[in-house]
Amino acid sequence: MFVGREYELNKLNEMYAGGKFECAIVYGRRRVGKTSLIQEFIKGKRAIYFLSLETSERMNTENFSNCIWNVATANVNKPPHFANFTDALEAVGDLAADERIVLAIDEYPYLAKSITGISSIFQAQIDMRLKNSKLFLILCGSSMSFMENQVLGYQSPLYGRRTAQFNLRPFNFFEAARFHENYNAYDNAVLYGITGGIPHYLSQFDSRKSLEQNIIDNFFDPASYLFEEPSNLLKQELREPQVYNGIISAIAGGSSRLNEIATKTSLETAACSKYLASLISLGIVKKELPIQGTNAKKTIYRLADNMFRFWYRFVPQYISQIQSHAGKKVYDSVAPHISTYMGEVFEDICKQYLWRENLAERLPFYFRDAGRWWGTNPRKKQEEEIDIIAIDDSQAIFCECKWRNEAVGRTVLDGLIEKSQMFNYRVKYYILFSKSGFTDECKAAASEYVRLVDFREM
Repeated sequence: MFVGREYELNKLNEMYAGGKFECAIVYGRRRVGKTSLIQEFIKGKRAIYFLSLETSERMNTENFSNCIWNVATANVNKPPHFANFTDALEAVGDLAADERIVLAIDEYPYLAKSITGISSIFQAQIDMRLKNSKLFLILCGSSMSFMENQVLGYQSPLYGRRTAQFNLRPFNFFEAARFHENYNAYDNAVLYGITGGIPHYLSQFDSRKSLEQNIIDNFFDPASYLFEEPSNLLKQELREPQVYNGIISAIAGGSSRLNEIATKTSLETAACSKYLASLISLGIVKKELPIQGTNAKKTIYRLADNMFRFWYRFVPQYISQIQSHAGKKVYDSVAPHISTYMGEVFEDICKQYLWRENLAERLPFYFRDAGRWWGTNPRKKQEEEIDIIAIDDSQAIFCECKWRNEAVGRTVLDGLIEKSQMFNYRVKYYILFSKSGFTDECKAAASEYVRLVDFREM
């Protein structure tokens, strides 16, 4: 089942309809759905789909030859196997001289690893003949650093040859909920909170089963795919998985500042910073400053991948029980803590809701940025946090997000208004987000400046 990616699919089809040479770069972290997008796009089209492997130049060239031969017409005067990749690309150029052909090369970084100078070979072919053909070329890869530097970067031989690029990101909550439309909103929120909107992870969950059973089957079963996923992904992408494992564990355990993470992992801060940069490039960790913040000392690190965050929060401490097939007992121990875990996830969902409302112009003003804020309250001489502030030059919306099983009361609004006094915006608005509604006293405070948003209405 193909879900979502309407913008990317429509854009690709629009480009395809133009009939001229195109070179689209598709990239994004593993499991995010790049291959699914390409496969959906090439349905019903004359297309050569080639999956590069971590193998020799000879084997990749032979495999590519087979892919070409499968779509070549009988009058193409080429042998089944080409001597080299240049000859193979020339054959593709012949096919696309007068006919629309899609050539999709998946996991392009593997091809670059096996064939020295492959990007220069593509550059020469594009410049000499392909740019005048009807070829629709797609280069796809999961290595973010390679795709951004060696394909899209200024120093790349392919620089200036691309006609479009698509950086595929995880689905947001509203997109992810379409995978399991028979689940209620609360279950879909938790599902989003433990998969991070990664399509491949979402597809592991069976809509015919309860959320509880799905969590047991996917995280607390030693034979399940997601039980091994963090370890497998680190081994696949990184050279020192044990070091990265320690860093992720430290962040999941509450360490958020560089010196805290370095101390927890017994690393020098400079080395720790480099490891963190690698995790950031993989989309596992994110680096944050308070909105409008410029003080590097306030930088914190959080887990950007909710699957990793959930796994490292709840799986390691129960490994022995899971290996003993006591998944139900593990879930019973974890369940009371899921609501607390969801607090950060709910902030993310509320921020997505704000951007959706912003684009639809259903807010008091169109904001240009939104994010968390933390810092010192000069009046109280203590640290404060605000879940979300949405701003333009002179106005701001201050937001508080509560994933609780009881209605939000007036004291939460009063506290938010008090914290907003630290900021000198000309006009201030307030939004309270609640999982379980609001008290009558809080509802009475609603006005053109105060909006109350029940999760069920989002």
